[in-house]
Amino acid sequence: MNIDLTDTTSSQINSALVQARRAAGIPAVGMVLTLVIVTDEGNHYDALKAASEASKEHPSRILVVIKRPGRSPRDRRVARLDAEVRIAGDVGTGETVLLRLYGELAGHAESVVLPLLLPDAPVVVWWPEDAPEHPSEDLLGQLATRRITDAQATEDPVDTLGLRARTYTPGDTDLAWTRITPWRSVLAAALDQKHSAITSAVVEGEAYNPSSELLALWLAERLRVPVQRQVSDGPGLTAVRLETADGEICLDRANGSLAELAMPGQPDRHVALQRREKSELIAEELRRLDPDETYASAVRYGVSRLGKDVLGAERATARAGSGGDNRSGGARKAAPSKAPAETAEKSADKAADKSAGKSDSGDSTGAKAARRTADKTADKAGDRTAGKAAS
Repeated sequence: MNIDLTDTTSSQINSALVQARRAAGIPAVGMVLTLVIVTDEGNHYDALKAASEASKEHPSRILVVIKRPGRSPRDRRVARLDAEVRIAGDVGTGETVLLRLYGELAGHAESVVLPLLLPDAPVVVWWPEDAPEHPSEDLLGQLATRRITDAQATEDPVDTLGLRARTYTPGDTDLAWTRITPWRSVLAAALDQKHSAITSAVVEGEAYNPSSELLALWLAERLRVPVQRQVSDGPGLTAVRLETADGEICLDRANGSLAELAMPGQPDRHVALQRREKSELIAEELRRLDPDETYASAVRYGVSRLGKDVLGAERATARAGSGGDNRSGGARKAAPSKAPAETAEKSADKAADKSAGKSDSGDSTGAKAARRTADKTADKAGDRTAGKAAS
């Protein structure tokens, strides 16, 4: 059932939702979350299709925010809200509301969305394209428990990953990370088996593929080994190779659907690694609404670390630190040997003070002799200390 509303308000949209549920015979609200999609006219169809498929697994109210600020000054001064309410049919098991914001209202989408959120239910905001630089500081993003972006939809995915690392806030995630979940699962299961130490890794994939970059970051952060990124013809990720002393662990997917896992001393076996639709990616993200700490540690590891000998650098730092400790330990051992010289100098000072006291009574010759004796004692003690330190 569809209800079209022109030049409407959030209150009228809520009334239309209640009316549509009653007309469809589903008065009870059984939805578990609100999914807000921020997009434009050119991309809203594909995004809504994916969200509707995901709502079959997660019944939700889908709010599609389509901003149309206008091109001319006159259009930008107009503030109007048009809505389309869809219940049942091909929208899954939830509700769908298309919100078209015109003119000045396009800059205040949060004021339209807030009254339409399900009460006491999580809120997820998804930007299929043109995500803000800092999603958690966006006015719509501040309403959400989870914020979903897609680095693959940008012109420079690697720079976008760097931006996501700098602006990460608990609750942020990216579909480029979701795409490598099957790869991470297979690799983790393979490494749970007995194997020798891993010395290096190679990730092969298409150029400008953010999923390849994230998988390489994840391996480098978890294994602490140098990870190289190699460009292949695709599609998407094509192979991961882990070098060990016993041989190579290889997960190779040449055709985008069926992968082959090869491990030293074991027969090769086939693994299903089908490239997934966007609806499956959204459904996976909606399964967990808590912060993804693994994604945070991987994306924060830094794109600049790819291909660097991370473990070697850490060992060099450790060796330098241990060398510094030895030197400081030697200094601590040599420190007590300075004590005799310091004692001798203190004795000389005391003798001089005594001599000075005597000089007041007229015995200046004795004071000079005492000072010379104390200086000789200090010199001899310093010579002995130097000899012990050299030995």
